Amino acid sequence: MKIAIASDHGGFELKKEIIRFLEQKDIQYKDFGTFSTDSVDYPDVAIPCAEAVARGEFTRGIIICGTGIGVCIAANKVKGIRAALCHDTFSARMSRMHNDANVLTMGGRVIGPGLATAIVEEWLKGDFEGGRHKRRIDKISHYENNEQ
Repeated sequence: MKIAIASDHGGFELKKEIIRFLEQKDIQYKDFGTFSTDSVDYPDVAIPCAEAVARGEFTRGIIICGTGIGVCIAANKVKGIRAALCHDTFSARMSRMHNDANVLTMGGRVIGPGLATAIVEEWLKGDFEGGRHKRRIDKISHYENNEQ
């Protein structure tokens, strides 16, 4: 598994914690920035990270900003991305099982590192169930590809 990871300044500290977790689990990753707490515009990190996932260069992506909302909106503008904002382990698990989310977003000003690590762990181990859920994902993909 290869993970694309990014944050703006509001998610920078939490991203460092998630990177430590990935390293402990020996999970490959690439950091798309930012690399400090200096202010940046979240689309400038979220979109390149999501594009790399959409191109298939990475299995999944994790993007963090202050609330997780802005990066979720930006990532979901990238064709092929199903970004889910999760601040609890149940939502993380369901985002994989039912929605086949390929990008996880979180808020560095909303949750602490312990919960964030648990969310990432749950999300990474989650598998898509397919079945009736695949039919729903396919409807989104058809719309996205102008195949209504």
